[in-house]
Amino acid sequence: MYDLELDRIVKEIKAADAKLVCLQLPDGLKPRAKEIEAEINSKTSARVLIWLGSCYGACDLPLGLERLGVDLVLSFGHNQFRKEEW
Repeated sequence: MYDLELDRIVKEIKAADAKLVCLQLPDGLKPRAKEIEAEINSKTSARVLIWLGSCYGACDLPLGLERLGVDLVLSFGHNQFRKEEW
């Protein structure tokens, strides 16, 4: 149904040399969290945290992730962001 761009995600994790990644998903995509985690685990050495709190858009980042040592936050949404629309 949605293109989760998992190959792109794997490339970003590798490019950032991220060791700990946080997945932030809106409620509609949370049922696919384990699928995304499995893909990341199979193609990188990064550990994955799944944020189960609220997610009201790309500006709603979880607080305190730096204390956990998170290297990269992958925030998913339902809509495309297009620079020309900003």
